[in-house]
Amino acid sequence: SCDASQLCNCSSVGLDFIPLGLTAKITVLNLAHNRIKHIRSQDLQQAVNLRALLLQSNKISSIDEDSFQSLAKLELLDLSNNSLAHVSPVWFGQLFSLQHLHLQGNSYRDLGESSPFSSLRNLSSLHLGNPWFSVIRQGNFEGIELLQKLWIDGSNLSQYEQGSLKSIKKIDHMIINLRNSNIFSEIVRDLLHSVAWLEVRRISFSIAAEMQALRVMSSSFAKKISFRETLLTDATVPELISILEDMPKLVELELVDCRLLGTGQWKMQIQARQSQTLRVFTIEKLSIEEFYLFTDLQAVEALLSLFMRVTVRNTKVFLVPCRISQCLLSLEYLDLSANLLGDQSLEHSACQGGWPSLQTLNLSQNSLSDLEMTSKSLSHLGNLSVLDISQNNFGEIPDVCEWPKTLKYLNLSSTQIPEVTTCIPPTLEVLDVSANNLKEFGLQLPFLKELYLTKNQLKALPGATPIPNLVALSVRRNKLNSFSKEEFESFKRMELLDASDNNFICSCEFLSFIHHEAGITRVLVGWPDEYVCDSPLAVRGAQVGAVHLSLMECHRSLVVSLICVLVFLVILLLVAVGYKYHVVWYARMTWAWLRAKRKPKRAPPKDVCYDAFVSYSENDSEWVENTMVRELEQACPPFRLCLHKRDFVPGKWIVDNIIDSIEKSRKTLFVLSEHFVQSEWCKYELDFSHFRLFDENNDAVILVLLEPIQSKAIPKRFCKLRKIMNTKTYLEWPAGEEQQEMFWFNLKIALRS
Repeated sequence: SCDASQLCNCSSVGLDFIPLGLTAKITVLNLAHNRIKHIRSQDLQQAVNLRALLLQSNKISSIDEDSFQSLAKLELLDLSNNSLAHVSPVWFGQLFSLQHLHLQGNSYRDLGESSPFSSLRNLSSLHLGNPWFSVIRQGNFEGIELLQKLWIDGSNLSQYEQGSLKSIKKIDHMIINLRNSNIFSEIVRDLLHSVAWLEVRRISFSIAAEMQALRVMSSSFAKKISFRETLLTDATVPELISILEDMPKLVELELVDCRLLGTGQWKMQIQARQSQTLRVFTIEKLSIEEFYLFTDLQAVEALLSLFMRVTVRNTKVFLVPCRISQCLLSLEYLDLSANLLGDQSLEHSACQGGWPSLQTLNLSQNSLSDLEMTSKSLSHLGNLSVLDISQNNFGEIPDVCEWPKTLKYLNLSSTQIPEVTTCIPPTLEVLDVSANNLKEFGLQLPFLKELYLTKNQLKALPGATPIPNLVALSVRRNKLNSFSKEEFESFKRMELLDASDNNFICSCEFLSFIHHEAGITRVLVGWPDEYVCDSPLAVRGAQVGAVHLSLMECHRSLVVSLICVLVFLVILLLVAVGYKYHVVWYARMTWAWLRAKRKPKRAPPKDVCYDAFVSYSENDSEWVENTMVRELEQACPPFRLCLHKRDFVPGKWIVDNIIDSIEKSRKTLFVLSEHFVQSEWCKYELDFSHFRLFDENNDAVILVLLEPIQSKAIPKRFCKLRKIMNTKTYLEWPAGEEQQEMFWFNLKIALRS
């Protein structure tokens, strides 16, 4: 389970204990998602160089005190989602190098009376808590001074002793999952000056009275506040904004997966004093059940003038009021992706005087359908340089559009454009028209440096002359099959070409030309396995000059010829082996046997027409027809014999005639001779009897030896015939007349038995 870097992956293999034989070579051990219940002292004793130990999602309920004693180099320990009922400081006493400790998702109710982490001087991230975690005591975090991340799942935390977290001097990112706003207030009071980013999860602010407990946040030095899965109402939003507005160092506010009950009809006016520090505001997946009744946010206009970056993504925004746009005086970045903006609402949102400082605008995944109208609505934005309007549904675009003169980057990917026209602004330096089923590209874009044409239907490269300054070109997943010298002559500045996932037939000459004549230093061709070529160049970003092509790539014709000769020789060898070992005969007999097997072994009594089916060689026909048939059919009572010359159905396949005749006869009489074992059809008749009668262990077969047969004359594949002749009695045609009478008597007895 270990790779070359000694990373051993034993996850999800049903282990009940830590495997034996761990050595000092192991650096990473993944035992997650097993059934381990107990960690013993000796389990990890030899793994002295272990850097990461992953034990999450097991059933661990007990750990010997010295289980981790030898792991002085351990940097990551994950014990999350187990069944630990307590946390012992002895476990971590020797883990001097530990940086990341995950203990969430167990069943402990507290951390004990003292700090389990006092010896972990290098700890940088700590994950704690579970649904039963209810108490945090003073001293539980003694010994920890600096943390990059502290995550506390305290959904049912009911007791917090003041000062418990105050010993931690600095926390870069704290995530706390709480329901009790009073406990939250006590925790924040201890973290006023130590937390840079405070992320609050699953807390509800339903009524204004609950917000009083949070007034302490106004003194916090946190630079970023995030609310995830939080409930807000029209009554609590004004109070929350008032608190956040007073925070002296707050730069960024984030709401993710939150829920707002209301329509913006806030009952008290926000006393906006314009926070001098808040610059970034992000809303993602905000659920407003009655979003179509939401007001114009006039109450918060005074807060907006200093915002520089605003993201409102996947929140069903269908309109930004013009007054709000005009208040965003400092806005440089605006992301309104995955919303419901249409052509008319965009025109209103981007009204005259709105977003005067905007440089980057993301309108992807909206309901825009008119590119001419979209460009005109944004044309007055004098600072706009980056525009993403991908994943809209523009369809055909006009020849003339009005764009901001400063536009440098335009993303039109996945917009159902059948062809590009001069509507595309000539000022662009970067253009992305991927996933549009374009068949050609011939625009004049003199300043263009990067062009992305991935996932189209191009069969040739775009002309180099109209885009002389192109530095990077992506034509992945098109229908290109080759490059000509002429196509590269004008690409003087090309540094990166990504042409992977096309239909290229590569060659030494092709790669040599790209490297030496076109001067392109990095080519991403990446021929997939299903195409003709599979070279080392398939590694993305490979240096062309360092590529060493295989024999197959440089001498394709020779290699193909050699392969054809080799295949022919193999076929010839198989034919020879098949002939020697009767493969064709076995195949033919297997097919006939399968057909015969599908029929019942015995015909119903009413269908039995003959006393015996006679199988004989044509060379023995004179004896059979003139001697044996006359003797048997003129006996008293006469025997009914089936002969192929007389009784086979004309026009019926001979194999079917043989099978039917054997089935409709009570006995099968074989007249054996040297000629018999050399006859092809006698072989078939013998084989069908072999398959259908010999296996019944009865006396349905009668063997008449017309002349002595050498055992070596009998084919080896008729092993049952050999066995029967060696174990059962057969009738031998005698030369003397007196003995012949006894022969006929015995044969008639056998036929009547």
